[in-house]
Amino acid sequence: MSQQITEAFVQQYNANVYHLSQQKGSLIAPYVRKETQKGKSEFFDRIGPVAAQKRTGRHSPTPQIDTPHSRRMVTMEDYEWADLVDDQDKIRMLDDPTSEYAMAAAWAFGRTKDDVIIASALGTAYAGETGTSTVSHPNSQKIAANDGTNFTDLNVRTLRKIRTILRRGLVDKSLPLYALVGSSQIESLLSQTEVTSSDYANVKALVQGEVDTYMGFKFLETERLGLTTSSAASASTGAVGSGSSVVGSRACIFFAGDGVLMSTGMDYQSKISERADLGYSTQVYSRMSIGGTRMEEVKVVEAICKES
Repeated sequence: MSQQITEAFVQQYNANVYHLSQQKGSLIAPYVRKETQKGKSEFFDRIGPVAAQKRTGRHSPTPQIDTPHSRRMVTMEDYEWADLVDDQDKIRMLDDPTSEYAMAAAWAFGRTKDDVIIASALGTAYAGETGTSTVSHPNSQKIAANDGTNFTDLNVRTLRKIRTILRRGLVDKSLPLYALVGSSQIESLLSQTEVTSSDYANVKALVQGEVDTYMGFKFLETERLGLTTSSAASASTGAVGSGSSVVGSRACIFFAGDGVLMSTGMDYQSKISERADLGYSTQVYSRMSIGGTRMEEVKVVEAICKES
């Protein structure tokens, strides 16, 4: 039994189980490419671009142009959780917390999905025939938010540059674009004095929840983004790789719909059963097996945003 269960025992007017503030499930999983998987590791093949060859004359030999193939490997990890409810505790409480435990577990596993997706988008990808080659997210797909002189939090200037990076990568324009940002980045967008009146109106609508899309990106606000590991960048251009250190920065993610993959061996499952070996307590048990990878570098941009 959870050691904190005694805090929920009936005290005068206590009648309900109360869930503390938390992210209730996954915010990101619906927007990435999803595949199923069997086995510890799974390979997902990719086909690269080809070029046509100019014909040199009548009855010329048919050219042999090999189509480039490559692959990405996803390694699946297992996750589990369990807690117990004693029959005696049910007597002391007005509510049976079993279903509430199951709900809390489901929310936790949803947050785990988001953590796996975030780590996969910016982390090392594994490629090659056997998945032994490592592919880091290149500096060319990173940008430090700036105002032309100093590092800043997210601004419209940086959004325009991010969009340009994706377009230069020839990302299919029919693909939806997503922005994973935190509350600090949304606040920064709204506080800009240099934003045009139309930009300000659009950002204000975004903050107020009237719209969720701006400059072609569907914004997904999450507080699970980590601090960036990038060490240096140019404060005037935002180019990452050399320059000054960017201190106190959040690693925001902008990506095309199929640029990040989440592979599922076993989606979230929950079992509630009686444990004869533990005084016939009711056990709430949950498990899940998932993995992820970045499918293509040009479809993912890391924005290094300095938070105040």
